[in-house]
Amino acid sequence: MISDKTVVLNAEKVDYDGKAGYEGIASEVTVYMDTPQDQILERVEGYTVVVTKEMPVPGDIIRQFPDSVRLICEAGTGYNNIDLSAAREKGITVCNVPDYSTQRVAQTVMLLMLELASSMTKQHRMLARGDHSNFTDHLSVDHIELNGKTLGVIGTGNIGMEVIRIAQAMDMRILAKAHHKKEDSCGIHYVSLDELLCESDFISLHCSLTEETRHMIDERALSLMKPSSFIINTARGALIDEQALIKALKEGKIAGAGLDVQETEPPAEDSPLYTLDNVVLTPHMGWRGLETRRRLVSKVGEDIKAFCSGHPINVIVPGR
Repeated sequence: MISDKTVVLNAEKVDYDGKAGYEGIASEVTVYMDTPQDQILERVEGYTVVVTKEMPVPGDIIRQFPDSVRLICEAGTGYNNIDLSAAREKGITVCNVPDYSTQRVAQTVMLLMLELASSMTKQHRMLARGDHSNFTDHLSVDHIELNGKTLGVIGTGNIGMEVIRIAQAMDMRILAKAHHKKEDSCGIHYVSLDELLCESDFISLHCSLTEETRHMIDERALSLMKPSSFIINTARGALIDEQALIKALKEGKIAGAGLDVQETEPPAEDSPLYTLDNVVLTPHMGWRGLETRRRLVSKVGEDIKAFCSGHPINVIVPGR
């Protein structure tokens, strides 16, 4: 049995309110709320398991990890913050937690879609400046139904499929782009990315951030979308070329965007995303529900237990 001696390097990312503690994930756990880059090596010394959450762990640091480190556990779904090549060179296993936030993130997608369909950002801003004309005159903002609309889902993993399930219950037509070729099934029509962009009324992103997918929604992709269409991103901000998106939103090339993730989090104070009426902006909250965070911590513990018993799960990079 491998030792489960564990260090958590940035617990604050998950346990910022003290309600989702990491203390029970292994028999011996040291928890740091945050760790500067220049203190990582000092803090992992003597530990078998290193737990991080969206914290950059570059290759030059991983290559200096002591031999005691056998597992890096990313406390979340995305693992683009970890240099996988360096971990592979060192023989360090990397695992993640791919299914802890499926329902909560899917609910965030539907929230953003409904807010956009109802021009809710614009309505709230009208009220904030004392404009009650929506109540006294005919409704003066766009207000559309989701039923009958086409939803394009890019990425059909756990979250993408849950979004599809909910959308179908709302009588939406489904187009999907999967990483690997799939045959149509269960009311899902698999198409090319270009076809999905051209035909969808709403587009929701659910793929990992890789060099292949970075800025997959660029100026060309946005130009293929209908002027009446909306894009939703609850995955990773850099899937979208943010400057190209802002330009398209300002020029009315697309109808709007719902962004729970951004290229830089938080966005710069002068970012137009804060002020555009056709944007719903949320602070990467899709995974942050209390139940969701507690589930995440529990599953981190399951990853550690499985690895130390010799039967690792959710493996991204196999180790020695």
